Amino acid sequence: MLVKGYSSIAQLKQISIFQDLAITQLETLIPYSCIREYQQDEIVMQEGDRIPQQLHALIMGRLEIKKIAANGKETVVRLIPAGEIFAAPAIFGNSISPAMVKCQVDSQVLTIDREALLKAISHSPEISLRILEVFNQRLQQLHNTVHGLISERAMVRLVRLIQYYRDRDGTYLVKEGDCLNIKLPYYQIARSIGISYEECVRLFQKLKGIVIYRRGGKIIVEDWEKLELVSQVTQ
Repeated sequence: MLVKGYSSIAQLKQISIFQDLAITQLETLIPYSCIREYQQDEIVMQEGDRIPQQLHALIMGRLEIKKIAANGKETVVRLIPAGEIFAAPAIFGNSISPAMVKCQVDSQVLTIDREALLKAISHSPEISLRILEVFNQRLQQLHNTVHGLISERAMVRLVRLIQYYRDRDGTYLVKEGDCLNIKLPYYQIARSIGISYEECVRLFQKLKGIVIYRRGGKIIVEDWEKLELVSQVTQ
């Protein structure tokens, strides 16, 4: 980890909850901010760590949020893209990290002291609403994930995961179809939907003609309607 010092206005603007704030409001946060750089595979925080009472946000790169079971099995709970906040207990809870946070790629994390954030909220209450929206979406995702692990077959969980990242991160058009903006390697998908690496590979083989998987986690959907039909047939 490398500490880079205060943030800039441009970096604060990259955080989704601050995008509509006036420059004068953002300027008040700068003295209470800090930028830290992490390398690929570096751990930002371990599950159970006591973390400072700060807002944590990713301004560059991508983070994995992981839970580790008693038997050592890892599950990727979610991916954090640039612009999103994470580590909610540091703002509202007991300041204990509920999961491991690890860098998928070289990343930059911005922090802002909790008291400075609360002062900003008092002047711009809409910030708190945006924070609540973010955490409400994550609670809903967690509910859907738990429900899926209990009641849905692996193929359905895979389809829903692809659709989730389509809706969250978007796609871009290539010759074969729509390519997800985010890369999802087999191991990461397997941990996210509670299956083995080998089963994940087999599921993608069954989706031949509908989904293309390329080395490194590049996923191209050739036909979204057929993909949805697959999930309905296998429920």
